[in-house]
Amino acid sequence: MDHTSHSPEEPQLEPPPVESTVPAALLRDELERVLASREFQSSKLCQQFLRYVVENTLNGHPDTLKERTIGIEVLGKPASYEPSEDAAVRVRAGEVRKRLRSYYSGKSGAASVLIDLPPGTYVPEFRYSDRAAASPGPPQPRRRWRWFAGGAILLLALAATTFYWTRTGAAASPFNQFWSPVLQKHKAVLVCAAPVPVYSPVRTASNAPPTRLGDFVLVPGRFVAISDVNAALQISDMLARLEQPYKLRIGNEVTFRDLRSAPVVLVGFSYTQWHEIGEHFRYSIDLSRRPFGVLQDDSPTNWTIHTHPDDPDLDEDYAIVSRVLYPGTNNMIVEIAGISHYGTEAAADLVTNPTLLQDALRKLPAGWEQKNVQIVLHTEVVGGFPSVPTVVATHVW
Repeated sequence: MDHTSHSPEEPQLEPPPVESTVPAALLRDELERVLASREFQSSKLCQQFLRYVVENTLNGHPDTLKERTIGIEVLGKPASYEPSEDAAVRVRAGEVRKRLRSYYSGKSGAASVLIDLPPGTYVPEFRYSDRAAASPGPPQPRRRWRWFAGGAILLLALAATTFYWTRTGAAASPFNQFWSPVLQKHKAVLVCAAPVPVYSPVRTASNAPPTRLGDFVLVPGRFVAISDVNAALQISDMLARLEQPYKLRIGNEVTFRDLRSAPVVLVGFSYTQWHEIGEHFRYSIDLSRRPFGVLQDDSPTNWTIHTHPDDPDLDEDYAIVSRVLYPGTNNMIVEIAGISHYGTEAAADLVTNPTLLQDALRKLPAGWEQKNVQIVLHTEVVGGFPSVPTVVATHVW
């Protein structure tokens, strides 16, 4: 077993050169539309954060977009602010990314230009949308679209051949090595977000407030945690970028036959019948006793939370990422589950971010690419959002 630990600070990438062909006037118009949307109206801090990073980039100062600077100038942190001790900027950046995804997923292709905040950096990217690129326009944007199309084809070829390269020992990124056994062009990957159990009060004759267990009834399979949906959407977005076919399933719309028919990504399945899939792995999540936590070979560990997973004051969580060729289905299964939904979302951040995933995999033993892998993660919960996860243990077999 290989145990690893990392700094909780989000990786700071060098700001990429800003070579957008989108005119600044169009981008500022789009910024105002985004900030006025329902996704951003409810959070002044997210509005300020996005405006700050966009304007600094358009004004030619992407090099100023560092975590400490943003913390002081946008979030009002004191001059003594240390990002390694306070994840507020990373948490806010994650919230901005989620709100941008939600905004553009609801636009149904109506936006002509897009603003994106890629993971691992605070420098936004700007591009024409597919609709704008497909319509007549100046030669330069069309040439840029052809460049993007060529890049997409290259990614498609890379995803299709990664498994061959890992078998033959050729160089491949850890991100591709992790995902290549799951990516099959002739099969759509199932991405399944689990339902969570919800108890509803039973109406009594006296209409008295519920006071005992018998006053509640279990409502199975009808509710899904927002963080689990966000995690499933992150993975779906990643697969779409790789041009990998996928099907998104929400709730209980997954059967054992589904698991046998194609590779599957199970998101947040600690509460469902599918938790049995991981029960016999080295690491598993135990919700049957307090404190809720991670088991190692069916024995309790110190990786526990000291309250209930649904406690709004939860300040930390643990999660497990498992990539396994499951004997019961003879297909690859990637299981991403936290003790609470916070851990699930943090785990999704890790497996969809090449930089974070590379850090998590770099100390695995040689040959891990062709074996089963488990990663145990820890994340702090700040302001209702998970911070950048850190790896506490790994296992390869």
